[in-house]
Amino acid sequence: MMSEGSGGRAYLLKDRVGDAPELVRAIRAVHDGGSVVDPAVVEALIAAQQQKRSSLLAELTERERQVLSLIAEGRSNAAIAESLVLSKRGVEKHINSIFAKLGLRETETVSRRVKAALMFLADERAERAAD
Repeated sequence: MMSEGSGGRAYLLKDRVGDAPELVRAIRAVHDGGSVVDPAVVEALIAAQQQKRSSLLAELTERERQVLSLIAEGRSNAAIAESLVLSKRGVEKHINSIFAKLGLRETETVSRRVKAALMFLADERAERAAD
């Protein structure tokens, strides 16, 4: 729904459409180029995104999680290799496997290493919040 931008779009649940002032506000916002999305929909989208990230991280082996944890600490490949008693090539293989499992492709605009670290940290934070 939002893949081509959010301007000029609205998505309200049935109970909100029955609320005339709410509906009028939504129509005006869309007319002015804005967007309106029901808060319940936003919550569902956020929960789905968190679940997707968590399920992707669940695919990692214990060793891959260890490597990713050290990446999230900002360590270099050499420092990771030393810490886990691996060769640098072994670390590179684990990192490439992590990127593949997390669906992170090489692009000019996004660092896969940073993106993987952010996914890991978000997952860690969600686990702490759930406890």
